[in-house]
Amino acid sequence: MRDPRYDILFEGVAIGPLKAKNRFYQVPHCNGGGYRDPSAAAEMRGIKAQGGWGVVFTEQCEMHHTSEITPFIELRLWEDKDIPQLRRMSEKMKEHGALAGIQLAYSGVNGPNLYTKEVPLAVSPMPIRTFTNDPIQARGLSKSEIGDLRRWFVNAAKRSRDAGFDLICLYGAHGFGIFQHFLSRATNQRSDEYGGSLENRSRFAREVISDIRDAVGDTMALTLRVSLDETIGDLGFSNAEVRDFVEMNRDLPDLWDLAHGAWEDCSGPSRFKDEAAQVELVKGIHELTDKPIVGVGRFTSPDVMVKMVKSGTLDFIGCARPSIADPFLPKKIEEGRIEDIRECIGCNICITGDMTMSISRCTQNPTFMEEWRKGWHPEIMNAKGDSANVLVVGSGPAGLEAAWALCRRGYDVAMAEARSEIGGRVARERLLPGLSAWGRVKDYREYQLQQRANVEIYLESELDAESILEFGFENIAIATGSTWRRDGVARQHVVPMPIAEGASVYTPDDLMEGRVPGGRVLVYDDDHYYMGGVLAELLVGHGVEVTLITPSAYVSDWTNNTLEQATIHQRLAELGVEIVLNRGVTQVAAGHVVSDCVYTGQEQHVACDAVVMVASRVGNDTVYNGLMARQAEWADAGVKTVKIFGDAEAAGPIAWATYAGHRYARELDGPDIGDALPFRREITGLAAD
Repeated sequence: MRDPRYDILFEGVAIGPLKAKNRFYQVPHCNGGGYRDPSAAAEMRGIKAQGGWGVVFTEQCEMHHTSEITPFIELRLWEDKDIPQLRRMSEKMKEHGALAGIQLAYSGVNGPNLYTKEVPLAVSPMPIRTFTNDPIQARGLSKSEIGDLRRWFVNAAKRSRDAGFDLICLYGAHGFGIFQHFLSRATNQRSDEYGGSLENRSRFAREVISDIRDAVGDTMALTLRVSLDETIGDLGFSNAEVRDFVEMNRDLPDLWDLAHGAWEDCSGPSRFKDEAAQVELVKGIHELTDKPIVGVGRFTSPDVMVKMVKSGTLDFIGCARPSIADPFLPKKIEEGRIEDIRECIGCNICITGDMTMSISRCTQNPTFMEEWRKGWHPEIMNAKGDSANVLVVGSGPAGLEAAWALCRRGYDVAMAEARSEIGGRVARERLLPGLSAWGRVKDYREYQLQQRANVEIYLESELDAESILEFGFENIAIATGSTWRRDGVARQHVVPMPIAEGASVYTPDDLMEGRVPGGRVLVYDDDHYYMGGVLAELLVGHGVEVTLITPSAYVSDWTNNTLEQATIHQRLAELGVEIVLNRGVTQVAAGHVVSDCVYTGQEQHVACDAVVMVASRVGNDTVYNGLMARQAEWADAGVKTVKIFGDAEAAGPIAWATYAGHRYARELDGPDIGDALPFRREITGLAAD
């Protein structure tokens, strides 16, 4: 049963004319599906309601066609035709007693309108501000167009009501949303009654909220999402001015939704942001308003949540990423199952789905966005098939997730690990600078497996094909991970680069095993995710002089998708790492490397005592290949299937590995679907000729 310490989290709280059943508030978050995958997004939100969240919101919903953020795929509410897909979502949200919320956004200076080809409209004329630096400028709104915009918000509010939503969030945070653009002097340079003083810059928000109240009455509650601090100095909307704004408009919305600065500030990864990182910016604001407040901070600990409420800092515990990692977080707290919570590790893989315009993933929860597409429920597994047992070879993230999912289906599972500790790459990477939270991938699954009678774990058990065939298991799951290449093969080099005899070359595996070079070390990063930057930081911590060379225009280029690239560059620069961009390495000699410009090919020598090669990885598939070579012996050995998956099959981020392990477990003993799609999708209907 629930620990009484957490009772306060399950109190009902009023939001205007409505009442939330508890304080668990899934704030708006994107998912990479948007208008393209409405049923997938709807089912995902519905699962959260089933998991006990008192308030569940959509992602950003574009409320008018004159402001859209293509290529990014969000929801749309441009006309009545958009209502049915949104109604499907609101109905799913409300099936289990949650309040259903929709976030209405007019992107203004953030909306390039690449799809609609409309001229962008902003508070003041200026270049469009987007992730992709589109070479487009927005025109400043005339006063009559501000009147139009007010009307468009009213139309969107009415459509939201017709779509079945209970709450409307007006978006003005993270640097996105017209409300922040009016409030901030960085984007509001008007000289009329909408510009200048804070009272004038607040006028648009007051007018829109008044308009919507007149239109929908007390049938809906209105929330306003405001940035806590733009973190751009006096020119921007500072935390001090936010407090003045709240005090000046203390009863304006039914709830204040407070989120830090830019999206990178608000949703920074665990490598750079601790739990409740925004608390100092929120403290004291409750003294300025009688309305409830929701705030965020990657809350994963119920004790921290309680502290936020009891201290008077927050009324609602706002979660995006933690609600993705475990949609059933509230229920597990309510049922006294704290140890069963899949804690968010703050890796921001979920955000990459939005940034890459693809279906989102979660490292901890491989069922995220597959609830409708594949029918995967995060807490309920499909029934066991005809076979009885599985041998999982390897206990990295893929093997751990496979074992955890398989034992819940009812299979007897044996897991063999060659090392003295389970966890594979996660057990080693968690020891790198800033990555300790990633160890939750191992810790959660290790604890769960220890509770199961149908799982046996064997450490220091390196197996080969011959020994596996002697064991008599029906299904063999090969999840033996991968090894970093020493020869430089990745993107710049598709064949091994020349490496002189006597050259000192290390791989990430070497450093994670404690073999750290000294002197002047060159990190060659042709991987472009986090590893190169993390190892540079590790080396500096060992007193090493570090130069990082990458063929990309950015350090850790792909981390632009995880909202940490700029922070990584800043961290390395502050540590004294020499950063060399747009240059590769053509050969490694003893005492130097030959580096080339990726544009001109011009070469130069860079002196170093050792090279850390962060290139690509090769799957550890020896055991798998040995079993496949002896396929004729399977029947006599009782083997029905042999499957390789995760990094052993094709290396990728940890989320790819947990997904691969979960998929293997779900599909074992399943029907042969032939060439059919392994997931559902929705296709746009053709308009009449």
